[in-house]
Amino acid sequence: MQAPSSPWQQDLKATARVALACLDLTSLNDTDTEADIATLCARAQNPFGPVAAVCVWPRLAAFARAQLPANIAVAAVANFPHGNADVQQAARDTDAIVQSGAQEVDVVLPYLQLMAGDDSAVTALLAAVRKASEGLRLKVILETGVLQDDALIQRACRLSLDAGADFLKTSTGKTPVSATPQAARTLLAAIANDPRYSARIGFKPSGGIRAVADAATYIALTEEYLGTAALTPLRFRIGASSILSDIEAVLDDRTAPAAAGTY
Repeated sequence: MQAPSSPWQQDLKATARVALACLDLTSLNDTDTEADIATLCARAQNPFGPVAAVCVWPRLAAFARAQLPANIAVAAVANFPHGNADVQQAARDTDAIVQSGAQEVDVVLPYLQLMAGDDSAVTALLAAVRKASEGLRLKVILETGVLQDDALIQRACRLSLDAGADFLKTSTGKTPVSATPQAARTLLAAIANDPRYSARIGFKPSGGIRAVADAATYIALTEEYLGTAALTPLRFRIGASSILSDIEAVLDDRTAPAAAGTY
């Protein structure tokens, strides 16, 4: 976790404001219904300000789009959460997202193929999704908690960036290990150290971020690697469902903020 002396840990209201503006408010439960997404979209239109996007299943993306004003994007997931290497299915998922009127695609990189050394399978799937999602923002989920090995994560970053990713995202949130500061540093370094990408590619930690104090860690790391100017929805997102309650508590002075989690 970030040291207590971090300015973002010291000023949780400032952190909460950035977290809210850069939040992908997410619901990806198998049982999600239109009623669930209507509730999610209502929460996205927060009295303290709008979130950046809501993230839902492709089957609910058109409904979400109809519930939201134009300034809140709709993201939907492809190849999720399994991250298999079925190019045709990933392309079908992406086509459904495009047809729904959503603005963003979050796709899972075929991480098991990557671990097996089959870079061509990874490249083929990402290329197909990039082609199918032309004009939409593409976030590639690396599932860093499964990859774990830094060299593997670096390779996933390189393949994703070269395939046309607009964001590198840590996790699906469906595995035992999600976002960690160590993985965040690897993704951020991959962006920052390549002049082709350092000024335009974004970063999204996702999974296990439940408190504003958790968000402070990732905001500080993004600022360290990409600069303060990157702390906008164009370059930084937080993928979470439960953090919004803590953001509201911090901004409204209603309760003590939640403690940071452990990684």
